[in-house]
Amino acid sequence: MAPLRFAAEANQALLRHPMNPVSYTPMGRAMAASLEIFEANTRDYQKPAFGLHATTIDGEDVAVHEEVVSRLPFGQLKRFVRAGDEEGAFGHPRLLIVAPLSGHYATLLRDTVRAMLPDHDVYITDWRDAALVPLLEGGFDLDDYIDYLMEFLAVVGPGCHALAVCQPSVPLLAAVSFLAAAGDEIVPRSMTLMGGPIDTRINPTTPNDLAQNHSLDWFERTVVQRVPAPNPGFMRRVYPGFVQLSGFMTMNLDRHVGAHMRLYHNLLRGDGDSADQHRAFYDEYRAVMDLPAEYYLQTVQKVFQEHQLAVGTFHHRGELVDPGAITNCALMTVEGGKDDISGVGQTRAAQDLCHALPDDMREHYEQPDVGHYGVFNGRRWRQEIAPRIKTFIARHGG
Repeated sequence: MAPLRFAAEANQALLRHPMNPVSYTPMGRAMAASLEIFEANTRDYQKPAFGLHATTIDGEDVAVHEEVVSRLPFGQLKRFVRAGDEEGAFGHPRLLIVAPLSGHYATLLRDTVRAMLPDHDVYITDWRDAALVPLLEGGFDLDDYIDYLMEFLAVVGPGCHALAVCQPSVPLLAAVSFLAAAGDEIVPRSMTLMGGPIDTRINPTTPNDLAQNHSLDWFERTVVQRVPAPNPGFMRRVYPGFVQLSGFMTMNLDRHVGAHMRLYHNLLRGDGDSADQHRAFYDEYRAVMDLPAEYYLQTVQKVFQEHQLAVGTFHHRGELVDPGAITNCALMTVEGGKDDISGVGQTRAAQDLCHALPDDMREHYEQPDVGHYGVFNGRRWRQEIAPRIKTFIARHGG
């Protein structure tokens, strides 16, 4: 599609040039709008930037910069350093945000980070596009993911807090369970799981049904591909990000088609502000990354087909993972009342699995009228959900 996309870009620029009389006609605007929509839907979107350069603490603007504090082949640990807090001078609780490795980049949690920055020393898992990881670096599976989380928790240090959004709720719960059973000092003081597939037997959604209605062999034959040249990860087996994006958009096809129709009409009317809002959202939404095939297939099998953590058969490196071993890490679960990815009750299931925790170390919150994305992004997240999580963290050693 690249030649057609380049042609669309060139003609779009021509049709919008102020010296071109056609640019002022309805036909010219219509053609330019159509070309923009075509070009946007065929573009290769690169990893976005977080773009969080400042926050507000006690009414004062504080500069923020990013710092990579640990780098591994398939991901890095990034810290958002607030000016004056390089050595933790503010005394705020350290918070590890575990971003999903499910197609989108960690920047999808930009609003999550932004809301927590004024009151926390924030770290985030910044996963790498598998298409950029050379084969010589080896593979990356669900066990490796859990190992990465334990290593990152060690870097952040004892006494920290952890928050997982969506898919990593399972590996984070497994990692904390494993550490708790070993009596390790890096067990976080609290763990918040948001919109995660802890037990997908409860209120199954469309993605859950897909996993149940197809064999693991079907997934391997149908969606796993090898990275093409000239990418650094040439010949690595991956689950391509564009396949995941296609699946997400198909689930809500009417909404996405409607959004693009509104963009078309906004371009015709010259409504630049509305068009810019559309571009900002979809530039982020379309930026996707490839997943290591072994990690993807293990997640499908262990989490969505066999529900291993929920039924008590989940193993890490050959050892059984028992959430009942958690006794000193407070647990908060958060769900969206209209979540069509992780159904209501799937995340709350973690409360039953962590049966050794006393009642005063557990909390559940369901936010009405928000879908999956609204659990960690948008007005309801900022005004309703984030304040509750902050209070929970503060209550448990924050």
